[in-house]
This record gives sequence, C-alpha cells and structure tokens, in this order.
Amino acid sequence: PTPDPAPDPFVAEVMAALDRDEVDTVADIGGSAPDLTLALFRKFDCDLSYVDMDGTASFPADISPAAQAWSAHMQAHGVPAERLHLITALRDLAPHDVVITLDGFGARHKIATLDPHLDRLLHAHSRLVLDIRKGSGAFPFLKPRGGANTVATRMVDGKQNARVVLSVEPGAIQPKASAGQWAQIATGLAGDHGWFAQGAEHSVLFVPREGEAGKTLVVTFDNLDIAMDKRDDRRPWGWSFIESLGHSAMGVLAGGWTWFRDPFVSDTFARLRDEGFFDGFERVVFYGASMGGYGAAAFSTACPGATVVAISPQSTLDKSVVPWETRYRTAWGRDFSGAFGDAARTVDRAGRMHLFYDPYVDLDARHAARFDGPNVVKWRCPLLGHRLGSSLSQMGVLGQVVTRAMSDTLTPHDFHDLLRARRGFPRYERELANLALERGHETLALRLANHVLKTRPDERFFRQLRRRLHG
Repeated sequence: PTPDPAPDPFVAEVMAALDRDEVDTVADIGGSAPDLTLALFRKFDCDLSYVDMDGTASFPADISPAAQAWSAHMQAHGVPAERLHLITALRDLAPHDVVITLDGFGARHKIATLDPHLDRLLHAHSRLVLDIRKGSGAFPFLKPRGGANTVATRMVDGKQNARVVLSVEPGAIQPKASAGQWAQIATGLAGDHGWFAQGAEHSVLFVPREGEAGKTLVVTFDNLDIAMDKRDDRRPWGWSFIESLGHSAMGVLAGGWTWFRDPFVSDTFARLRDEGFFDGFERVVFYGASMGGYGAAAFSTACPGATVVAISPQSTLDKSVVPWETRYRTAWGRDFSGAFGDAARTVDRAGRMHLFYDPYVDLDARHAARFDGPNVVKWRCPLLGHRLGSSLSQMGVLGQVVTRAMSDTLTPHDFHDLLRARRGFPRYERELANLALERGHETLALRLANHVLKTRPDERFFRQLRRRLHG
C-alpha cells in the first residue's frame, strides 16, 4: 500500500486564512493536500474532488493509480464514497469553493500551464490554495484574479516557497460584459425621471417612485459582479424588495472588491449633499451587507439624520486602525482616509444605525465594537455567520427585519420573536452543536441531535456530529 504522506504543518494557518463560512466543494489537483482536504471535510462536510491532472495540466487516458490511491485514502479516513469525485477530463471541470495545488502549479510546475483551466475551476468567491516558489512569476500572474495572502514560508530544495491563499475577486472570473450590460440595464431602469452615472470603477443609479412610499429613499451598496453574475434579476442588493415597498431607490455599484474607496463615489455623495438632493425625501435609509454595510455606514454622513441598516459591516480596512483584520487583503491598499473613511466615526451623524452581526464571528464582532455611538442599536444574531443576510433570507425573516429596522420600529421583542425561525435552520443547528462540543457539553449536543432526528433526516448533520464526537 502507498504510505500516508508526511503531515502538513500549515493546515491550521490555511484554514484560518480561507475566510469562508461555508464550503460545499473542494478540488485537490493531483491529490496534493490530503491533510488539508480532510480538515475541510471534517469542518464543512463538503464534497471532495480529485483533479486527475499531471504537471502539464493534461488528463491521463485512464484513471491514474494516484487518483485511486487518493480515493482509498479518503475513505480510510472516514469520507463516504458518495462524497468523493474524480475529475478525469476537461469537460468535467467545474467551479469549486476551494481549489488546492500544493507543491504543484506555482512551485514544481509553471502556473501559466494551469491558466486555461482556472476559470473553469474557480467562481466568484473561490479560494485557491497553492505553494509559490520564489522567482516563479506566480504572484504577478495571479494578481489579476484577486488578493494573495501568504500564510507561511519554508525552504524547499534551497529556494523559498510561500504557502498562499488567493481570494478570488468576482470581476476577475467573469468581467467581460458586466459593466456594459449593467449600463444598458441601469439606463432603462432610470427612465425619464431617474438618472445613471458611471465612473471607472463605480456607478450610481437613482430611480424615484411616486406616492407616499416614494418619499422614502433607500440607498444600497453592492458589488456589480454579484449583481450581474449571481442574481437572476441582475439588480443591486435589495432592489426588488425596495421596489415592492414602493420606495425610491439609489443603488451604488462597485466593479469589484473596492469598498467604494474611489473619488467618484465620494465626490458624488458630496455633490448630492451640497445640492440638497436628500432634502427632497421625508426619510432616507442607507442599507448594505458586509462591504455594502461599510458603504452604507460610511456614506450616510452625507445625509445627517438618515437611518442606517448594516449587516455584518466592516468599520474600515485601514490597517493602522484595525491591524487585527486579516480578511479582504485585496482592499488593504485602498485609501480609507477622508470625510467618508472610517464608518465607525462617520455614522455618528446618522439618526440611528441598526447593526446586525454574529458575535461568534470574531472579526465581525470586533468591527461591531467600534460602532460605539449612542445612535447605534446592535442586534446580535448568534451562530448565523458572516453571511447573515443570506441566513436571515433562508429563514424567511430578512424582509420583516429590514422593513422594521428601516422604519425604526424594530423592537427587541419583535426581533427575538423573528429570530426564533433559526430553530430548525440547519446552519444554526450545526453551529450550535459545534459550539456545545467546543465547550465540552456533549450531552447538550446529543440532545440537539435527537431533536433534529425527530424533525428531519439530516445525514449531513449527523456525520459531522459523529466525527466531532468520535474523531
């Protein structure tokens, strides 16, 4: 039998650098990372794929012995056969959440050889984990696809190798037509009474609506690539929801992970403020999630007294202010100074800020702590993750929560009542069981498992729990 490879000493560092709340699919090119692959399976209960590819990025005529050995190794370590997949031809390549090539492309093999296949293997939020040999040219080669975070270095055959996690930028995968298509869509949405403005990296769309409801303006912040590539309606964050309420809408779209740090955006809001644009509305709400939550808080200062609804927001990515923020490397070089820079300070001029966050997501909780003004109302959403908006949406309560927050009518009693919907929500139950086990409460975890068993046959939940209990 093929002996197990030597243990990988950098698994923990890579797992921390992935910055993913959920991982459904992992692709290991050439079976280069058995320890990391197993760690991902044990944490996320994800599907695992072996990409049967050699150093020239070619597929063999028949399934290789190495692929068969990888499958046997994974099953010997508790991975069910039905969760394992062999990719043995170009036509089988598909996007994965995490793609791994350790001591492979970028180290022993030229990274450019893999180039034709990367867009097939990666999607808008993928992570690429690889080793990069100093002098290989891999760093400049990968730069257009996203931000590379070096998590460890070591010497291999006399040369320095860096273990790197690349966070793919959505625009790097499908950037070709998004801006032009969006301009055409946005111009149509603006019609005769609205307007659309476009800069090099950002655009702003305003659509007024008539009637009493139209006297409320909701300003949202979003990533153009997500709007164009991930949503069937190709609309900004919350657009259809705002339309259903009859409110006027303004969508600020970023062409990538920019955190809206662009003079075009700052100048636009300064101009609208100075022209009294916001004074034409009875209520103005700034709304966004994650990067969009930062935008909502930061630019709300252009409209003193506005309501801010921010889900899992960052306060800033200025490393001199938040040196503990290890995510979003792609935006670290952006300038977060100026009148719209530090959202934790600019939001002081808002009438009220409703901040939703998961206190168990450490970095989100640290950002939330920086929003410490008397006008900030914090809503804790334990064990629902950074992608809190998605969790609340899947629970069926996002619309009610946001509607009440926008009108400043959300009460603690209402919120906790709505949050009861997390009971029976699979993500919450998995995270609750994990937390119980981490704190040594095995009995509590088993009681939860018995409860789940009575309500639904969730094999994924039970496999994860068994692994945590029995190793």
